[in-house]
Amino acid sequence: MTNQPFSLVCLPFAGSGASFYRAWPPAPFDGPGRVLAVQFPGREELFGEKPFDDVQSAGAALVPDVLDEADPSTPLVLFGHSLGALVAYEMARAIERSHPGRLSHLYVSGSPGPQGGRVERATGLDDEEFLARVYEFAGYRHEAFDVPELREILLPVLRADVAMHENYQPADGEPLSTPITALRGADDLLVSARQAREWADWTQGTFSYQELPGSHMYLAESPDPLLRVLSGTRL
Repeated sequence: MTNQPFSLVCLPFAGSGASFYRAWPPAPFDGPGRVLAVQFPGREELFGEKPFDDVQSAGAALVPDVLDEADPSTPLVLFGHSLGALVAYEMARAIERSHPGRLSHLYVSGSPGPQGGRVERATGLDDEEFLARVYEFAGYRHEAFDVPELREILLPVLRADVAMHENYQPADGEPLSTPITALRGADDLLVSARQAREWADWTQGTFSYQELPGSHMYLAESPDPLLRVLSGTRL
């Protein structure tokens, strides 16, 4: 492990925002790491902005602000869960094109490799069926969706996120040169170990796979094991 400082850029899962990562306890990162929680448009302080509708364009659009905010003297590390894993991958592709050597590591969590396209879909269903299908996919339902006033506000953002996740198709091109670590909850019934290991085909660098305690949303159940993994990033 290393004590070298690094900037950890965290991408939200569908329907969530930067506040999820901002709530993480700072203790594991008092040493080497600094968390940069990325906010997607359409939520929290960016509520009035139009949500992203395409994973590739989202990844490219986020890069300039992330590079401006991150300390240029420290290695850059990306982390994303589920939808966030795909956005992080597209960010990695964009960073490698525009700033070769800037990115040090990519963590992809709770996601199969980016082959694209989900057979069972939630897009187009009515509200109740949509929420039930998303719960089936994620194994997690935020309590805000049980409050009618909040559900009316949050549903359009969740629908936009789910649609761009379900419509994602990776671009052709060489695998990344950046090392990839695939993470998965040991009891995840939605993403198998085989699917998580597919990420090995998407990097020419080193690949590792690690399971953490919990289900698909292990990072919401208890973030501590994940924080220990991320704070010990090898650079």
